[in-house]
Amino acid sequence: MGKSSNIKIEVKLDDHNVPEQVLWMAEDSGQNSPTEAKGLLISIFEKSSLDTLKLDIWTKEMQVIEMDRFMYQTLNALCDTYLKATNNIELSNEFKSFVTHFGKSTEIIQ
Repeated sequence: MGKSSNIKIEVKLDDHNVPEQVLWMAEDSGQNSPTEAKGLLISIFEKSSLDTLKLDIWTKEMQVIEMDRFMYQTLNALCDTYLKATNNIELSNEFKSFVTHFGKSTEIIQ
């Protein structure tokens, strides 16, 4: 087995277990200290069960317009990932069409 790398994610919670701060750092990033984030989405496709596990966290300071931008950028990136993984141009374009609609409806794009 080749090289391995760790990604560290720390979520600081308030007294009601609501995320107040998200810090993350990757070993290979070249950074010496964690970077702060307002949200994260992690999907893990389990090898044995073939189920997708999700971890969605956002801080209480994240505004709706920021969530709209986060969703738009994430969905747009998923379109690219899907196309690269499957080479299904037709379905990828349909997905991209929805993402464009989402971006316009949330006024993230003109």
